[in-house]
Amino acid sequence: MTIGGANLVGALWTVWAAYWFVAARSVKQTRRLESPLSRAAHIVPLFVAAWLLWTPALPDHVLEGRFLPDAPATYWTGVVLVAAGLLFAIRARNVLGRNWSGLVTVKQDHELIRSGPYRFVRHPIYTGLLVAFAGSAIARGEWRGLVALAIVFAALWRKLKLEEQWMIETFGDAYLRYRAEVRALIPFVL
Repeated sequence: MTIGGANLVGALWTVWAAYWFVAARSVKQTRRLESPLSRAAHIVPLFVAAWLLWTPALPDHVLEGRFLPDAPATYWTGVVLVAAGLLFAIRARNVLGRNWSGLVTVKQDHELIRSGPYRFVRHPIYTGLLVAFAGSAIARGEWRGLVALAIVFAALWRKLKLEEQWMIETFGDAYLRYRAEVRALIPFVL
């Protein structure tokens, strides 16, 4: 995943992680929080996916065969997708404001946000992360990237379902209307 010694994909993810860490400091107090076991059910798979993508070599080189050519166009396509996905996630995080949490929570005075990226998808942070992971898989070009992307999708889908349940309990009919009008992850599709 490097061109000319520069790992732009890793650098983009590092900048995003630093921003995410700093932005997490200014959120509302939590009123309801998922259990540690529930958290682990989506955090552990995300770490496994990240390990698959960024470890230099897998044991016995399993899944290291290429599904895309090792070419600059492949790499740069991946870089553009990573940047676009992470920027979309950051934009969604900014619009969500103090209601945000990396965990499934309900905040004090939680608000139902329907502006910005939330007009197009109910979970734009997940949409952005999926695009960024897809870009990472393309830049890597190896089968392990597709496995990592499938793991990320499954983990985020599980988390999304729990969040949906809690949002229905919190906002009732208002969230059900939102859900009927706006797709979960892919505008007009999923």
